[in-house]
Amino acid sequence: MKKIAYFLSVLMLFTVTMPYATAKDDKDKPELSKEDEARLEELKERVHEIKAMEFSTMTKTEKKEIRNELREINKETKRVSGGVYISFGAIIIILLILILFT
Repeated sequence: MKKIAYFLSVLMLFTVTMPYATAKDDKDKPELSKEDEARLEELKERVHEIKAMEFSTMTKTEKKEIRNELREINKETKRVSGGVYISFGAIIIILLILILFT
């Protein structure tokens, strides 16, 4: 019985992670439009500008604004570039199933 539960849990693990592994291939990436490519380049330039800033001379509120701006840039790049992601909750459920069946 334990062998069957173990193999089922491994099978579920591969079923969940396989779409993520195949989405990372370059051939499976969706083609970006010219506007999206231009926007991504603008965001990359802004990130380089932020990295070049001197943070020691900034106030606390300025640092917070920069941090929030970087978070928004990160969200926008994920939205524009697309992809398949596994949520943290799904990983926890998979681990719980593995623990329960072994």
